[in-house]
Amino acid sequence: MTAPAGITLSERQRIAWLRLIRSDNVGPVTFRELINHCGSAEKALTMLPELAARGGAARNIRVASVSEAEREMEIATRHHGRFVAIGEPDYPPALRALDSAPPLLAMCGSGAAATRPALGIVGARNASIAGMKFGSMIASAAAGAGYTVVSGLARGIDTAAHRASLSHGTFAAIAGGLDRPYPPENIELYRRIPAEGGVVVSEMPYGWEPRARDFPRRNRLIAGASLAVVVIEAAVRSGSLITARLANEYGRLVLAVPGSPLDPRAQGTNGLLKQGAMIVCEPADVLEALAPLSALELPLAGGAGEESEASPEVEPPGDDERSRVAGALGPSPCEIDDLIRFTGVNPAAVQLILLELDLAGRLVRHPGGMVSLA
Repeated sequence: MTAPAGITLSERQRIAWLRLIRSDNVGPVTFRELINHCGSAEKALTMLPELAARGGAARNIRVASVSEAEREMEIATRHHGRFVAIGEPDYPPALRALDSAPPLLAMCGSGAAATRPALGIVGARNASIAGMKFGSMIASAAAGAGYTVVSGLARGIDTAAHRASLSHGTFAAIAGGLDRPYPPENIELYRRIPAEGGVVVSEMPYGWEPRARDFPRRNRLIAGASLAVVVIEAAVRSGSLITARLANEYGRLVLAVPGSPLDPRAQGTNGLLKQGAMIVCEPADVLEALAPLSALELPLAGGAGEESEASPEVEPPGDDERSRVAGALGPSPCEIDDLIRFTGVNPAAVQLILLELDLAGRLVRHPGGMVSLA
């Protein structure tokens, strides 16, 4: 199975896309809404200050400059990297299906590794020898069967999965910029991955030092790019369980390896099994579960963010409509359909008001398309 050939941005468009996603208060969902509303990243960039001001921004929104984008693209070139846009041939097809898919991925390595059907493997950083051995067995079997093994370059299970699948082309998602791999002891592995037919991706800017809050975003990439995720050894509070939760939200298959009830590293995986995750007792269990999934045509849903005609011109919402929508919102997430129903405001106007609030830093977007006030 190959990723469908999609759009290819011009260099000018790529710079505009990079500027837009690096501007204040513009995340993946907001990026998509801006493209849908404005028709192109270039037009969206010119409208950002006005939209943010209409949303009640307390200060002028920072719009990334052309020179900033060009400088980051030059750094990417020096590090043998590139920026791949959603819809382009090298973009991971399963990831493209997410509403929150990054519009641009910084990528170093093989597009083939990024676009093959993929299996996510995650687990404890302080993994046992038995856990790492079993993770290696699963990764080796999956890679040998033609799947790309996706993980997060962390210590323990991640490292074992990457090393076992290295010769087939493994996929590492990292939390910092591509020039800031973490942890330091995996820098050699990080360099070997693209050199040996694999790929490393990040949605963060070059030069970005990873922080604790960035790792859930990395986990989103792992879950989104995979058809299924296997969890091997995970404590009750761990990043691996975040990846499993995200995979479940995205409709991916979640598999878990059971462990001793006396081992804290097995409490999370045993909990997943109690919640309905598929049990894995041998690598063949994973391959059997993957077989029907790999026959699916990817992407699993339409991509988001491709430039097109702008949405039909919407009559700018009045102050009364803005007040009604903002007043109906609160700290608890609500569905946009409910917001439209209870305020009686035109759906297109509601979407525009939400976009304005988002750019002003006053809106929080939640999984499932729900929103709340910041």
